[in-house]
Amino acid sequence: MPPDAEKQFVPYTGKPATSEQFDEAFKIEKPRYNDKIFLVFFLLVFMAFFVVTGIVLNAARETWSYQGGLIYHSLNTFSLNSNTAILFGFVIVIAVVLSFLINLFARVHAKAFITSGLILNIILGLATGIYYLVMHYWSAGIVFMVFTVISALCYWRCRSRISFSAIVLEIAIDVMRRYKSTLIVSFCGIVISGAFSALFLMVVVGCYIKYSPAANNPGCNEPGGTCSKGSLIGILVFVFFAGYYITEVMKNVIHVTIAGIYGTWYYLAGSDQGEPKWPALGSFKRAMTYCFGSICFGSLIVSIIQFIRGLVQALRTSSFENGDICAGCGFLILDLILGFLNWLVEYFNHYAYVFVALYGKPYIQSAKSTFNLIRHKGMDALINDCFVNTALQLYALFVAYVAVLFSWFFLKYTNPEYNRDGAFNAPVMTFSFVIAAQVTRISLAVIESGVSTFFVALANDPEVFQMTNRDRFDEIFRNYPQVVQKLLNPDDIVQQQQQYQPQQQYLPQQSPHY
Repeated sequence: MPPDAEKQFVPYTGKPATSEQFDEAFKIEKPRYNDKIFLVFFLLVFMAFFVVTGIVLNAARETWSYQGGLIYHSLNTFSLNSNTAILFGFVIVIAVVLSFLINLFARVHAKAFITSGLILNIILGLATGIYYLVMHYWSAGIVFMVFTVISALCYWRCRSRISFSAIVLEIAIDVMRRYKSTLIVSFCGIVISGAFSALFLMVVVGCYIKYSPAANNPGCNEPGGTCSKGSLIGILVFVFFAGYYITEVMKNVIHVTIAGIYGTWYYLAGSDQGEPKWPALGSFKRAMTYCFGSICFGSLIVSIIQFIRGLVQALRTSSFENGDICAGCGFLILDLILGFLNWLVEYFNHYAYVFVALYGKPYIQSAKSTFNLIRHKGMDALINDCFVNTALQLYALFVAYVAVLFSWFFLKYTNPEYNRDGAFNAPVMTFSFVIAAQVTRISLAVIESGVSTFFVALANDPEVFQMTNRDRFDEIFRNYPQVVQKLLNPDDIVQQQQQYQPQQQYLPQQSPHY
């Protein structure tokens, strides 16, 4: 690699120090609160969301007897009511329980976890799509069939690389077993995300109760603004944006916390310096102080894309239901484009947050470091060849499928008054899909964060892993020989790959950490 390219990697300037404290081991040279303007913006959104929450939940409480209180007997025939609130409660329970079982499965058998995740989504997506088409629910059927085809193509292309992905997942799981704090962080993430999702869904129902412009809506008599279609749409737009934003920040706080734990393991578990005490607490403290503005910055970008995509999905569903096939197909294509853009930004953010976690850098600087790492260190090969995160995303999609299918059956067999003509099928099922997927993604963030941190560290300092985990390094080499590119100059890569045999001794390049 040219010397001028190597000089660009300013994050890796010193090896972790000997200390019992995480902040001292991964020391920030000039501690300061980064990206403060985005921290302030997030706090404003957070406070505004809870102001709206207070208004709409008060209206729901005051008119609860009118809403029915349970699944049946609601007098509300014009908008979401207690029937919907109970449905969303079941969706949250489904997401939390399945998320726990998915985490447990990953710990037991890594390779089966990846393979079954890919295959299960194909089977369930195909079955769900066929069912919707048979029931003449064309928009949902077409969407599920398209995603099923994409999942099948993904599995077919990556099936030969599953062994490498399984090794990486096993490494991440081994670290989870070593540091029990990762499980505590995961459990807290599931509980908090589940609780917020329940609150969010209650707020959505409350918005309909408070602002639906029906003549017989008692919520209009409650304080908090007038009832009109414009008020309802405006409030829902803000609530959905805030919900996306807050859950994205939650997920990334967990990610940064876990990245600190995995960074401690990679650089210090086998070193003469020793590990700092309570790495999870130290990493969480950094995530909520110096790094919180950077987390809010990156989360805002993803939230905006997710919000726009949510609007496009609603327009797509409405177009199909109204028989406008051309417009529906156009919105479907736009949805796929936005979905790819969302995946790309989230994927890039995931590695940028590793730099944020370990080095306390602002978001823009971390993003530049990530881009340079990918471009100059060959990180793109590792990203493209590892499908652990693909399997994790597909499990989140699987849980969302289950939630949507449950919502369909619930609406079909309880037949609430407000949905006798099926007009609310699409929004209720969309809400269920989004919330179930978000809860699952947050619960799986521990595994995903561990894999991302390992990749960043391995791409920059593979010799560290070679010296401290030689057997695992040999396994990675056998399944992915290009890993040695991080140890050699480009001109020597081919020659060294031909000469390499497991357990031979390397003379690693000088490492800034060791």
